[in-house]
Amino acid sequence: MYDLSHASDGPEMRRPFTLIDLFAGAGLFSAGLMKAGFRPVLAVDAAADAVASYNRNVAPCAVKGSVVVTKGVRPCDVLVAGPPCQGFSTLGRRDPTDVRNSLGLAILPWVEASRPLLVVVENVPPFLRSKQWRQMADGLAGLGYSDVTTWELDAADFGTPQRRKRAFTIASLIGPVAPPEPGRRNMSAGRAIMVPPPSDGDPMHVWPVKTGKAAARIAMVPPRGGRRDLVRQCPELCPPSWIKLGGDATDVYGRIDPDVPSNTLRCEFLNPSKGRYIHPYEDRVLSLREGARLQGVPDDWVFEGKPWQVARQIGNGVPLPLGRAVGTVLARALKDHLARQPVAA
Repeated sequence: MYDLSHASDGPEMRRPFTLIDLFAGAGLFSAGLMKAGFRPVLAVDAAADAVASYNRNVAPCAVKGSVVVTKGVRPCDVLVAGPPCQGFSTLGRRDPTDVRNSLGLAILPWVEASRPLLVVVENVPPFLRSKQWRQMADGLAGLGYSDVTTWELDAADFGTPQRRKRAFTIASLIGPVAPPEPGRRNMSAGRAIMVPPPSDGDPMHVWPVKTGKAAARIAMVPPRGGRRDLVRQCPELCPPSWIKLGGDATDVYGRIDPDVPSNTLRCEFLNPSKGRYIHPYEDRVLSLREGARLQGVPDDWVFEGKPWQVARQIGNGVPLPLGRAVGTVLARALKDHLARQPVAA
């Protein structure tokens, strides 16, 4: 796999580095890495709908299964993994007893079997302060990956129209890898959503139509407003729990500010009670296509599954621009490593 002939400056130097993606979801991270020159050879996820989306939009190499079982493992240059983050995310309950918290340790047998030059584990920043991260880092060190570094990156700093902070753990056999440098001007959510307007015939440009009080609330939310505006202006539309909280600042029933990157897109973005997911100008929540655009997903992608499953696939992913930025520095480090190797006689 590590043919030293690739250390030349000829076309071989540009060969794609191979990639295994665990907890792959619909493949947003893989797609971003592909833009930096990587080629997926295997992706694993437990959700059949996500696997179908990966195979349709990214590469036909995804299989449904548990990463706890090292089935079909093969050599690769880079192994990436995005274990469940619900037990660590500040947007969730942060349950320390969540059984999914330890799934990051399931990557260790894959690392031992595939022996990649680089291992990349993506999660939310609080994961880096957890005992599970420490156990994983110690396990990687025990496999010979003595160089383990961490990055905390905001996707908006790399051309994503969304504020989304993610943590990356980089375990390396080729020396330290520097994080990508922010450099792109922030893209606004309004431009991403509306330029160009989504096609009416796009199967992804759909959203749940709200009725009753939900529809009335959405119609009353002012530009850039949210729940506290509803409590102040139309308390008759608000449940008692909102009234009790009074003017508490929250993104519940929030309308997106079109002039700046959006807030973090969650898996439940079709539900206005889960965050700031109301269209900047129209009285509705985001469509699936608009949510995908906030993740940097091109319009030729069509996800498989029911709307709530598609929303979960979109909300769980690493934005493509961020994945490309990460992939660019990984590819550079791999090329530099190969260039340093002696050429076989």
